Amino acid sequence: MASSGSEEETQEQRRALEKAAEEAAGEKEMESDGEAAEESEEDDESSGEEDEKENEAEIQRLEEQLSINAFDYNCHVDLIKLLRQEGELVKLRRARQKMSELFPLTEEIWLDWLKDEIRMASEGSDREKVYDLFERAVKDYICPEIWLEYAQYSIGGMGQERGIEKVRMVFERALTAVGLHVTKGATMWEAYREFENAILSTLQPSPGCIPSAEQQQALSGQLEKIHLLFRRQLGIPLLDMEATYVEYEDWSEDPVPETVVQLYKKAVQQMEKCKPYEEALLVAETPKLLEYQAYIDFELKAGDPARIQLIFERALAENCLVPDLWAQYTQYLDRQLKVKELVLSAHDRAARNCPWTVGLWKRYLLAMERHGVNHKVVSENFEKALNAGFIQATDYVEIWQAYLDYLRRRVDFAQESSKELEELRSAFARAVDYMKQEVEERFSESGDPSCTVMQSWARIEVMGLLKARHCNNMQKARELWDSIMTRGNSKFANMWLEYYNLERAHGDTQHCRKALHRAVQCTTDYPEHVCDVLLALERIEGSLEDWDAAVQKTENRLARVNEQRAKAAEKGAALAKQEEEKAEQRKKSRAEKKASKKAKKNKTGEKRKAEEEDEEEWGEEAEQPSKKHKGDGDFAFEEDDAEDMETEMGLFGRNPPKKIEDTPSKEKAKAAAVKKGNEKVLHNINKDNITVFVSNLSYNMEDPEGRLKPVFESCGEITEIRAVFSNKGLFRGYCYIEFKEEKSALAALRLDRTEVAGRPMFVSPCVDKSRNPSFKPAFKYSTALEKHKLFVSGLPYSCTKDELEELFKEHGRVKEIRLVTNRSGKSKGLAYVEYENEGQASQAVFKMDGMKIKEQIIKVAISNPPSRKQTDKPEVGRQPASMVPRQIYGARGKGRTQLALLPRSLHRQSTPAPKSENGVSQEQLAASSTSDAEPKKMSNADFARMLLKK
Repeated sequence: MASSGSEEETQEQRRALEKAAEEAAGEKEMESDGEAAEESEEDDESSGEEDEKENEAEIQRLEEQLSINAFDYNCHVDLIKLLRQEGELVKLRRARQKMSELFPLTEEIWLDWLKDEIRMASEGSDREKVYDLFERAVKDYICPEIWLEYAQYSIGGMGQERGIEKVRMVFERALTAVGLHVTKGATMWEAYREFENAILSTLQPSPGCIPSAEQQQALSGQLEKIHLLFRRQLGIPLLDMEATYVEYEDWSEDPVPETVVQLYKKAVQQMEKCKPYEEALLVAETPKLLEYQAYIDFELKAGDPARIQLIFERALAENCLVPDLWAQYTQYLDRQLKVKELVLSAHDRAARNCPWTVGLWKRYLLAMERHGVNHKVVSENFEKALNAGFIQATDYVEIWQAYLDYLRRRVDFAQESSKELEELRSAFARAVDYMKQEVEERFSESGDPSCTVMQSWARIEVMGLLKARHCNNMQKARELWDSIMTRGNSKFANMWLEYYNLERAHGDTQHCRKALHRAVQCTTDYPEHVCDVLLALERIEGSLEDWDAAVQKTENRLARVNEQRAKAAEKGAALAKQEEEKAEQRKKSRAEKKASKKAKKNKTGEKRKAEEEDEEEWGEEAEQPSKKHKGDGDFAFEEDDAEDMETEMGLFGRNPPKKIEDTPSKEKAKAAAVKKGNEKVLHNINKDNITVFVSNLSYNMEDPEGRLKPVFESCGEITEIRAVFSNKGLFRGYCYIEFKEEKSALAALRLDRTEVAGRPMFVSPCVDKSRNPSFKPAFKYSTALEKHKLFVSGLPYSCTKDELEELFKEHGRVKEIRLVTNRSGKSKGLAYVEYENEGQASQAVFKMDGMKIKEQIIKVAISNPPSRKQTDKPEVGRQPASMVPRQIYGARGKGRTQLALLPRSLHRQSTPAPKSENGVSQEQLAASSTSDAEPKKMSNADFARMLLKK
């Protein structure tokens, strides 16, 4: 019993120990889990701290970058995104404010900003700040979503004084701005109606109650408001307007008025016209510029200002960085709408969106002057333009010139001294210093090489003197010049400029302006130059109205001139094509006559020669016609069978003599590829896409492969260079270069005309012309009218490219000069000179045409080369030249046995003989041509009997 008791105690002790061990293990596991959780939390905290530090460093970097270049758009966007992510509300508001001062903000940025401010707004004063923010947002772009958000936010403030009226005012402004939006305008109309319906529900009397007279009047007035909204919307072409019409029918207790139905039908027709453009925008990919331009052209033709403005705004919302689109929009507003707030807002947004475009800043300055903006505001915007960071040095000359023109128009030169005159002089002095210091330091070149600013300054300083001078006989001189112009000289620019210079020296500004306006209208040789002179005059002396009139007149004139030139070019091309067709027709006619004569000769002379060569076989030929070639001696074989027939059948249907050597063309090509005993195939046509053909190389070039390899290695990996040699091992001046990849071959084509060993190397695609007979390498230079490029002829052959550049750069910035050379690289005395713009080219033509260079008189004209002759495709059914029966000779030419032995009586005929060929009369031929049966052909035996008169 004692033993059993001890065993029980042992077991209890064991259980207690196990329990303690389990508890200890559990505690240990809990401790490890806690430690793991703590470690993970610490890891998360550390990783979060690292991310936070990285974001802070990135924010600091972006802020530093913006302090250097405030016009970095992407940097602003990245900074705002990071600050919003970090929750830095104060810095975020400041960053958004800075960006909005420089650039119009996109719809997404504005909506994020507005939502953040709405969440933080709690008091009435904060609500007014949000309203101000909405007002700024709707001015940047016409965005239906922002207007809808504005309206909904204003509904939340209806508890304030005149809350309902304020909401309705916002809705009405929204409808004016986006109510015509074809795809999104209906949303704004529906929101407005829902708001009015909500008010209507509050005016409905309780069930069983009779409304008072005031309640009934308020109810009727509210119903009329909703009716009016429906009728206004149905008169506008909008998407799904049919559903709106059905909704109105269901809502209204009365039938739809006839006037509303007529407006609705008209709007539906208008919607059908707009639908193709909307569908094109729907399927097009961003930026949809071409589709928007087509839509704009359509609306411009329709002529509705509100719709034109809206489509421009829609296009600019997606293409806000396209300067040409802004220029087109602002020009329309300047010339058509002329509403001050609208015009200045568009110009401001254009300059802020594309600050690097000097043309938009110039238009902005003119618009501010045109609408009488305060001088201080104009000067501030000019300073913004200077800090915008233009791309070219010449842009700074243009913006300074525009600002100086504005200051000059403010000066009253009747006074000897004035505040405006002093300001103009100080601006000229600052402009000269700015060009010398800022522009030259940044671009390492002079922005004003022709010193146009200084010239304008000099002209303005002496303008008073010019006005004071007057000649008593000017009226008589004007009459004489008028007589000169009426005698056919009005079309020449130089005559008008002579008259203008006379008026400038001894007349007055009004007569100068009148002469130049007439010159712009009448000049046909160099109208561009006359236009430049008129603009220069208005820049120095004209008012803003004079400047606008001159710009519009020159633009209209040059547009007409370009249209006339285009029509003349088309007419010339048509005439040239007609001449080519006539020449081709004459050529075809001559070829057909020649082929006909040759066919007749083959049918008569060759049969005769063949049979006299072997007289004893005449009878045998008649007895065994199966041995004759198809056509009985006509040689009417296919082109592909010509070589085989000559080889297998001999010259006249018999085996060829063994002494005649007739090496096939394929063997000749193979023999031409042999160099120093080594044979290799010149070119594999299956590798045309990775091969280029190089020609016009010097025949004296030693080791062509070694010389050309360094030239073409920059294009890509070269597989093989196959130079072509003659049978004697002499280089023939051309080769094939095979690359590993197709892109390398395409890159090699850019090396065309590169000089190698003193000759221009020709590099062209490798195309098998037998397979592609219509292939013709593309001409690398333009063949159309290029008004900024000059064609110079009559140059001395020794004239170099550098010498030409020195001569022509005096009249503007020369972009490129190309000397025309022959195949050996020697000059042909011709050159093309390309300027930056048309005005510089026109001035160079006017001043350099007829100039003498090295005792030779050159001719200078605007580049307008004739159209290149196109090779017409062969007509279907026309027999190629190779198909025409031809005389076949051996390798050594015409043999003695092939001499014609035809009797003179048959060989020469002074008058048309009754028999034309093979003894067949013309009457028989005519009869046979009208019947389906073939004319009977004579055998050799018949022909022999006829000659022997048997």
